[in-house]
Amino acid sequence: MLKLIVVRHAESEWNPIGRYQGLLDPDLTERGIQQAKRLAKALKKENIQVLFSSPLKRTFKTAKIIGEEIGLEPIPDERVIEIDHGVWSGLLVEEVKQKFPEEFEKWMKEPHKVKFEGGESLLDVFKRVKEFLVFLLKNYNEKTVAIVSHTVPIRCLYCAVLDIDLSKFWSFGCDNASYSVIYLDSEGRNVIQKLNITCHLGDLYVEAHKAL
Repeated sequence: MLKLIVVRHAESEWNPIGRYQGLLDPDLTERGIQQAKRLAKALKKENIQVLFSSPLKRTFKTAKIIGEEIGLEPIPDERVIEIDHGVWSGLLVEEVKQKFPEEFEKWMKEPHKVKFEGGESLLDVFKRVKEFLVFLLKNYNEKTVAIVSHTVPIRCLYCAVLDIDLSKFWSFGCDNASYSVIYLDSEGRNVIQKLNITCHLGDLYVEAHKAL
């Protein structure tokens, strides 16, 4: 089986204020850097052999901090990059509620039916994430692989792993600098052993914004 460690990036400059990031590229906060350092120490026991990351700054910097602790150089892969939020990118949640009230309500209640104007849909992200999982099983079976990604591709990955509908997208917690442990096999006998682990953060833990 493939052991997969799924990591959400540490806190970015836009996370605390509830601003949609998408493919825009804010850096980590100072708290985020400290979160990533604690996360890296927690992951040392997992014996990670390969480390992938979204190429965006908030993910790749998190991955670099992990890599320094465990002796690996992160490999960038755009298949685990954040969803393109299109016209929502750079807007605060409250601004989106005012400018796009119907779309926002659909995003919260029926996310699988949303395609962001000028951006992607959940299905778009799901397809590239599933392709990435197939790639991992083909090339890294029997290894321990970590990926550093974002809330949308991570939740899509959970749906793919459990073979459940994208309408269940919001059913999974996904906090900054959290990690999950998943076992995958080529016949689909997949197990999520740990989900959204944050105990390593201690006083640096910050609950994720519900709408992002």
